[in-house]
Amino acid sequence: LLLFSAVLHDVGKIGIPQEILLKPGKLTDAEMEVIKRHPVEGEKIVKPINPEAAKIIRHHHERWDGTGYPDGLKGEQIPLLSRIITVADVFDALTTDRPYRKAFGFEKAMEIMRENNGKMFDPKVFDAFLSIKTEILMKKELSEKDIEEMRETIIEIY
Repeated sequence: LLLFSAVLHDVGKIGIPQEILLKPGKLTDAEMEVIKRHPVEGEKIVKPINPEAAKIIRHHHERWDGTGYPDGLKGEQIPLLSRIITVADVFDALTTDRPYRKAFGFEKAMEIMRENNGKMFDPKVFDAFLSIKTEILMKKELSEKDIEEMRETIIEIY
């Protein structure tokens, strides 16, 4: 369920105009409102196939402190798998080139994420993320062994 949801978490972006998705500068408030629709659109796309995954996809932009979207859920109101995807998604977003900026280096990305622990991220989920070996996190492709090691680490901590 986690893998299925993680792979499809941004499927709702399929309906977002390319000029917004690929805009090299800051989005306007109106453009940001269009972007904020993608979790709900993703939920609609996935729900007929997998209703549980649809719920997880809907909530992957919720924040631990309740300031996320689309529903403003807070803390443990947010499904656990959505909280896990949030951490992975932010790490990926920070360490990948975007149309509006170059990727941050590993250390800078980790600094930004630490600053958001307890605000954006569930502290327990973030602690599990921090326990994953740095050399695994820095890989662009993971082996089955890497995935199993991460799974065991998360289960151990959470």
